[in-house]
This record gives sequence, structure tokens and C-alpha cells, in this order.
Amino acid sequence: MKGTRRFKELERNIEGINTRMLVKELKQLEINGILLREVYAEVPPRVEYSLTEKGQALKPVLEEMKSWGNRFNIL
Repeated sequence: MKGTRRFKELERNIEGINTRMLVKELKQLEINGILLREVYAEVPPRVEYSLTEKGQALKPVLEEMKSWGNRFNIL
């Protein structure tokens, strides 16, 4: 939820997700206007992801869902 993240950071920090599924989910979040994907013309290419205003608006909802999951021991 905080700041800009690179693909590998996301991949390392999201338990149980494989590369193919992460790519698919990130594309869908970008299509829905929740994520902003920035590609930098470097070698190797650098891609960064950050939340849009729409994505930031989801923060309280996700935090409440996390709290609910912790309360009922749901992973």
C-alpha cells in the first residue's frame, strides 16, 4: 500500500503467488485503474507499480478485511 514497488519486490512479498499469476493480476489492476505501471527505457528495463487515487481509496476496505481475517484466523 505504500509507495512505488518493482515487480520483483511484489513477487517476493506476496506469499504463494507465481510469476504468471502476478503478471495477470497486475495487468487486471492496471486495466481497472487501480495501479499505475511505469516503464523506464533502461537496460535492463525497469517497471514500477504504484496505486492510483482509485487504488488508494481501497486502502480502508483492505485494512478492514485484513483485520477481519486476523480476528477469525483466516489466512
